[in-house]
Amino acid sequence: MNYAIELNGVVKRFGDFGAVNGVDLVIPVGQRCALLGPNGAGKTTLLNLISGRLSLSGGKIVIAGHDVSRSSARQRAQLGVGRSFQKTNIFPQLSLLENVRLGVQNRAGWSNWNPLKAAASNRACNESAERWLRRVNIRRPKDAQASELSYGEQRQLELAITLATQPQIVLLDEPTAGMSHAETAVILDLMAELLEGLTVVIVEHDLSVVDRIAHRVVVLERGSIICDGTPAEVKADTRVQSAYLKGAHRA
Repeated sequence: MNYAIELNGVVKRFGDFGAVNGVDLVIPVGQRCALLGPNGAGKTTLLNLISGRLSLSGGKIVIAGHDVSRSSARQRAQLGVGRSFQKTNIFPQLSLLENVRLGVQNRAGWSNWNPLKAAASNRACNESAERWLRRVNIRRPKDAQASELSYGEQRQLELAITLATQPQIVLLDEPTAGMSHAETAVILDLMAELLEGLTVVIVEHDLSVVDRIAHRVVVLERGSIICDGTPAEVKADTRVQSAYLKGAHRA
């Protein structure tokens, strides 16, 4: 079996506090894995370790067969790792097209000394950005400023930016947090379509989202895995009911 992500004894400490404590986790290519757990369980920290935004305190991370334990976030992105964030990570002062074009440019590995000028002069880059804007179905002009978007539309734009990097591994941190039911339905439809065939690791507190998106659920408590199985298996586990479900209302 081909593995997209392999975590071996992964540890992250902040001073004396162990945020992630010896996690072993293997995620096959094409699997969609949800990370659940109460606040402070280490879910976002684990995503940041995989993406390279945080350095390891111990252990080993392998992505697509490459040991990336000491690699930068950019080097991991070049291996096909895409990342979205708990708080929307867009450029509000730029247009929709300019936002997505930066994602296209990042994947192309262009010089970043003057990214907007370089990208603006490249027809293929513009066309690719426009295609991703159409695919996430934001019903606004491409030259509209990102600051004009509703919160749900900002999440759609962030998804376009992430996917414009052409990732094979997508890390999503609470992509539906703060959304209305209608906005959640839109982003779920988009994810179901656009994430097909990709390896996905998603942090999500909404169990209805997990049921629809995830093949597998891994539950963390105090930086350690306490349960690993299908969504149905995990929801039936008494440890999960105690450790996660009792604290889910705080998320």
